[in-house]
Amino acid sequence: MTYDIIPDIHGQFEKLTGLLRKLGWGRTPAGWRNDDANRQIVFLGDFIDRGPENAAVLNTVRSLVDAGKAQAVMGNHELNALHYHTPSRIQRGEYLRPHTAKNTRQHASFLREFPLGAKETQATLDWMAQLPLFLETDTFRAVHACWNDKIISQLEAETKSGVLQEGQIARAADKADPLFELVDVTTKGPEAPLPVGYTFSDKDGTERDHVRVKWWQSGARTWDALAMSVPDPTELPINPIPASVSDMTYPKTAKPVFFGHYWLTGEPVLQAANALCLDYSAGKDGPLIAYRMEGEDQALSPHRIAGMQPSI
Repeated sequence: MTYDIIPDIHGQFEKLTGLLRKLGWGRTPAGWRNDDANRQIVFLGDFIDRGPENAAVLNTVRSLVDAGKAQAVMGNHELNALHYHTPSRIQRGEYLRPHTAKNTRQHASFLREFPLGAKETQATLDWMAQLPLFLETDTFRAVHACWNDKIISQLEAETKSGVLQEGQIARAADKADPLFELVDVTTKGPEAPLPVGYTFSDKDGTERDHVRVKWWQSGARTWDALAMSVPDPTELPINPIPASVSDMTYPKTAKPVFFGHYWLTGEPVLQAANALCLDYSAGKDGPLIAYRMEGEDQALSPHRIAGMQPSI
């Protein structure tokens, strides 16, 4: 089996169809197909928001999944949508994701096509709700933001094949519920607390005592090697990272893992020998790219990345 692994589309329908054609998929009256019967797509979530054509993207992805030609995982934007549109059972008149100006602005392009409370909106949300949080084949793994073996094992035990059930979707919005952290790390990536007394200023000048973690860097031993989005690394501790933080990283001997979420730029590169982020900011001005995973070969190669041109 050959897999085309496609990351965050964010409503960019033209980029999606251009990439599909580049990968050898053609649009027929019966739907998208590939001449190779052993070809399948794996989508890494974040189909919606930012871009202008959410419905067209969703219709394409759903048609491929329904036809058995694709699989898909849930991204944090699908989870956010479920929470934004689901009323709270605790606070009357409120929703699981508050309708603040910031949250509404981030969700604006989806809301233009799928208004709050509309019948079509609910049908789309129902489809999102049945997306698994992760996928694993004999040769690779796929997740939206982070594969942590301990957390994935807990999710396997808690959920139905990685799919959140109705009550669990609400629990995943409650920071006091243990399920919240499991889902949050998987769909948004992990953070680690800095040692007591240490903080840093983020790009907006906000003082923070937690850092985003490059969980794919299993060899990292210092804070500056493991931390992301720290404008001035000299603010980080010089002492080695503790075991509790290094345990968050992905083992070098594990299966290859594909993920999106991180809005990278520049020339696509491997994050590790067995880890590849495919999100290069297609939701804005970046390209929508894909990786071709062939047969039993688990050695990742940049040469199998397609669709790197700025406009597809």
